[in-house]
Formats: sequence, C-alpha cells, structure tokens
Amino acid sequence: MSSGVEWALHSCVTLGQSHEPVPVARLAELHGTPPAYTAKHLQALSRAGIVRSAMGQAGGYTLTRPASEISALQVVQAIDGDEPAYRCAEIRQRGPLGIPAGQCARPCAIARAMAAAETAWAHALAHVSIADLAADIDADSGGTALADVREWLTKS
Repeated sequence: MSSGVEWALHSCVTLGQSHEPVPVARLAELHGTPPAYTAKHLQALSRAGIVRSAMGQAGGYTLTRPASEISALQVVQAIDGDEPAYRCAEIRQRGPLGIPAGQCARPCAIARAMAAAETAWAHALAHVSIADLAADIDADSGGTALADVREWLTKS
C-alpha cells in the first residue's frame, strides 16, 4: 500500500471537518506533505467521485457526500487501484518438480490463503467510514483533534 493512501485518508478526514472548500496548499501544510503530491492524490479521489474541486478564490476540495458514506476501502482503491495485492504466478508449475497444468485445476494453498486474507482486509476496510476514522482520531486525542482541525482551517 502506498503512502498516498495514508495522506488521502487524512485529507478526507480533514475535508469532513470543513464546511468550505479546502485548498490543496492548506491540506498539504496541515499534513506536512508536498503540495504537488497532495494534489495528485486529490485528483485521484476526484476521479473516483470521493471529492470535488471548486475553482476560484474560495476554491479547494470538498467531500462529495457525507463522511459516513465514504469507506476507507473506497479511498484505498482510488489511490492504489483495485487490483489484488497478491498475484499468483503458478510457481508450482515451474522447476524440476513442477506440477503439470492439468493437475492445477484449483488455486494452490498459498494463493487461497492470500485471497482469503485480501477478502478479509477489503471487507474490514469497507466497513470503516471516514466518519468512523474521524471519531476514532478524536477519541485518541481526548476529544480535541477535530476541533483543532476545524479551528486551524478557519485561519488564513
């Protein structure tokens, strides 16, 4: 998983705290990330329909729907794509003890284990919303993180 996923998730949590569009430069400053890299990931989120951009002096990015309706999995897939992390190369068919393709009707134990793990991972992330992440971040901070973000975003 790329570092862009972490930055995109934090950006979505931040955007969920603002009633106004947030410029890329402000998001980058808040998270200590390069503005061009942040913009690249916001564009990917925009293509996925998670955020939208507003042009002009008061322009920036906003979520397209409530944070409770955006899953962590949607953000991950917007940034890193939805291809499986594990790709079986059928190594069991290679080398001096390779198994003939005809005997490989079903995926091997390793491929099955990896597919099961990926399914569990995706299921878990699909059931965590941006709002859930925001609530947990706030709870971890003793209830101050989101208020601090909202206050910081209102300053110019």
